[in-house]
Amino acid sequence: MQYIIDRFVGYAKIDTQSNPHSETTPSTEKQWVLADLLVDELTRIGMEDVTIDDNGYIMATLPSNMDAEVPVIGFISHYDTSPDFPATKVSPQIIRDYDGGDIVLNVAEKIVLSPYYFEDLLLYKGQTLITTDGTTLLGADDKAGITEIITAMEYLINNPEIPHGKIRVGFTPDEEIGRGAHKFDVEKFGAEWAYTIDGSQIGELEYENFNAASAKVVIKGKSVHPGYAKGKMVNAISIANEFMWILPIEETPQHTSGREGFFHIHHMKGEIEHAEFELIVRDHDREQFEKRKQLLLDITEKLNKLYGNCITIDLKDQYYNMREKVEPVFHIVETAKAAMEAVGVTPIIKPIRGGTDGSQLSYMGLPCPNIFAGGHNFHGKYEYIPVESMQKAVEVIVKICELVATKS
Repeated sequence: MQYIIDRFVGYAKIDTQSNPHSETTPSTEKQWVLADLLVDELTRIGMEDVTIDDNGYIMATLPSNMDAEVPVIGFISHYDTSPDFPATKVSPQIIRDYDGGDIVLNVAEKIVLSPYYFEDLLLYKGQTLITTDGTTLLGADDKAGITEIITAMEYLINNPEIPHGKIRVGFTPDEEIGRGAHKFDVEKFGAEWAYTIDGSQIGELEYENFNAASAKVVIKGKSVHPGYAKGKMVNAISIANEFMWILPIEETPQHTSGREGFFHIHHMKGEIEHAEFELIVRDHDREQFEKRKQLLLDITEKLNKLYGNCITIDLKDQYYNMREKVEPVFHIVETAKAAMEAVGVTPIIKPIRGGTDGSQLSYMGLPCPNIFAGGHNFHGKYEYIPVESMQKAVEVIVKICELVATKS
């Protein structure tokens, strides 16, 4: 346990936030700090063919210890963290033998992680938790996944009696801004299939995710003295507000769950002469996804007719539901499910209310379901992870490798 804690905390303390406004890969220079460390660590534990390319994509190999031909499989995680919340000077706290009560994250700011609000905490009574100090995110998304993959590979290297085929490992930048797989070389990776270790609660096993699009809406107004504005002023702020109110108010993240889709406005700014806002569109169902995008275009057309073509919209698809690509090779999900059950973890198979590198990779020819990393409340100050969940993730990875080898 302490070995996993030390490894994870070491990664978590390195600021690797990505930046959606940057055009470089990685999108931030500071991601290279952890990337270079991971290359050194993979080499140190005995992995072979350890490489890092000019865009920060890391790959490494654990050679097969089998005489028989075994499918090449892979495990992938991302090393950037979300730009949505501060990630500088992360100071993890270790809570041993959690008693089921409130956890004071920060006394000065009166920040409390409470099971009365975050009920999942009660699942981990008696376990060891790693939390934030209330001022930053933790970075378990996805430094926990990296910790678990490297620890599992090290375990296999140190226990050569466990049969396994050739295993490929990949670590990517910029997943949090939707670019984690953009420059991933699937052919170089050379696996038949892979698993992203990027889920949340212990037991999660996911092979379907949102179809996703982003939109930026820009409104150009006309500023006129308010005392003489009748019939002349075009208030960009008011038009932006009208656009947002036409969207179905009940179809937002805070009002939806399961396979229900949503519109989510996440940034906006405005003055009379210029206003803009950004939103994302999500839906598991492809037909409903297309209808959501069309609604945005219809609203734009309607308001342009009213206010003189003052609105422009930039609508872009981001990724699609990987279910279409995974179902034809569903044995890869069944293998992960069997591995969980073999190590005492109850599989929780459900759709991802988000996306992973695995979605894009699946459409690039690398089917890639998602497995739990163990963390909760990602992207904020209430983020935490039970160490026992990380231990189980390591066991699941090892067992998948063994099952693929023995079944073959």
